[in-house]
Amino acid sequence: MIIDAQSVKNTDTAEEKGYDAGKKVSGIKRHLAVDTLGLPHAIYVSTANVTDRTGALEAFSTKAASLTMLSNVIADSGYTGEDLADKVKELLNSSVTIVKRSEQHKFVVLPKRWSVERAFAWLEKCRRLWKK
Repeated sequence: MIIDAQSVKNTDTAEEKGYDAGKKVSGIKRHLAVDTLGLPHAIYVSTANVTDRTGALEAFSTKAASLTMLSNVIADSGYTGEDLADKVKELLNSSVTIVKRSEQHKFVVLPKRWSVERAFAWLEKCRRLWKK
């Protein structure tokens, strides 16, 4: 299972908005957990000010019953921390692997992370799925 979050602008009339200071975006944050084929298994939409770790735990807790066969969760450096690893171990009985960027300043495709980015691109085509 690969998890990632994406901050996007929301419509002006939206009821809930947050501000992601890291990306300087006012809107919502999409938390998406996919398998290696890019099929979504857990989705959580929150305001943009929710941290990646909190959103991941919310996404996993809503679908914990269907994720019983999960053995490993791959995440980027936004999910570092022992608290997330401990809670995922307790909730899903699986480990968390953090994939870090290379120190070089070149474009390098991170292993297996491209599938979650591709899933975000697929879902981006369907506007009604994300706008409130």
